[in-house]
Amino acid sequence: MYSKKRIAILGSTGSIGTQALQVIAAHPHVFEVEVLTAQRNADLLIEQARQVKPNAVVIADDAHYEKVKAALLPLDIKVYAGENALASVAQMDTIDLVLTALVGYSGLKPTIKAIEAGKNIALANKETLVVAGELITSLAAEKGVNIYPVDSEHSAIFQCLVGEFHNPIEKIILTASGGPFRGKKKNDLVHVTKAQALKHPNWTMGAKVTIDSATLMNKGLEVIEAKWLFKLKPHQVEVVVHPQSIIHSLVQFEDGSIKAQLGLPDMRLPIQFALAYPNRIKSEFPRFDFAHYPALTFEKPDTETFRNLALAFEALGRGGNMPCVLNAANEIAVNEFLNEKIGFLQMSDLVERCLSKMNYIASPSYEDYVNTDKETRIRAKELIN
Repeated sequence: MYSKKRIAILGSTGSIGTQALQVIAAHPHVFEVEVLTAQRNADLLIEQARQVKPNAVVIADDAHYEKVKAALLPLDIKVYAGENALASVAQMDTIDLVLTALVGYSGLKPTIKAIEAGKNIALANKETLVVAGELITSLAAEKGVNIYPVDSEHSAIFQCLVGEFHNPIEKIILTASGGPFRGKKKNDLVHVTKAQALKHPNWTMGAKVTIDSATLMNKGLEVIEAKWLFKLKPHQVEVVVHPQSIIHSLVQFEDGSIKAQLGLPDMRLPIQFALAYPNRIKSEFPRFDFAHYPALTFEKPDTETFRNLALAFEALGRGGNMPCVLNAANEIAVNEFLNEKIGFLQMSDLVERCLSKMNYIASPSYEDYVNTDKETRIRAKELIN
């Protein structure tokens, strides 16, 4: 019999957050929801809170505070608002595990606060480690906090390493689907539309992650995240395109043996693994059947067409605040593309220009990361205009 884990879901109205609530609902004897937070989707936050009755909710956008408060008043659920409340709520004594499912840079501060409070982290916000990997991993080690990866690729690596943590890794191999434009060349991508870029062949994800997948920036961010999660050198991380998205990633050990983790592309599985670790709990998820996949194929990524992956490796190699620059420039680029202000190929152009123009800081403090993020966003918008 498991003792119930009390979960805080930061970003409960997004793709990961909603799927996490499905996992929790299927296992009411294992989990209970302590906190839910949303940026501005007040209606869904209210609906979720009515269903799971958490101790507290946070709506980060203050404009929706009165609406959420009024709706949840009869249920005696505490309601807070604002970015500072988002960071504070992650420190509540009644929380056992914090699932950070926020999108982008916004996940950094709440994750830091949760770690400072000694909370174990289920990390779905890869940008936290991209922006400040050294700070986050050092702080987690200092506080004795475990970080359980939720990304399917990093979950796969983590699962392959269970029982192997004493054995040195030769390299890890992150798999990429190739996105909706696999096999296309630059000329084919000049007039790509937002609607085309948002049609991922295998995964159902939020808009930001889906566009990152189409440009291969998502894989670049995962490369940087993997370096910090698994204490690797940049040359120990390899990317291979695997269109079927069945092998989620692989680990090669020093004896040459390779372990892989397989399964259908369903984010609920890595979410459940992270929430329940070290236990595997029964699920009703669809099962993989080899008969339905007679061929699993692999190919090298095309980093000339999809330059974001090469730019991520460059930022990782330079270190310091350069991954923070990469992330901030990319968040602006994706936002401008989704608003149809720039073209698909211009996203990589913008990231590359920001990497070349921003000041390099070899050993950034938290304040340096904050300033780098802010200044890169300003510079990126200037370069667009």
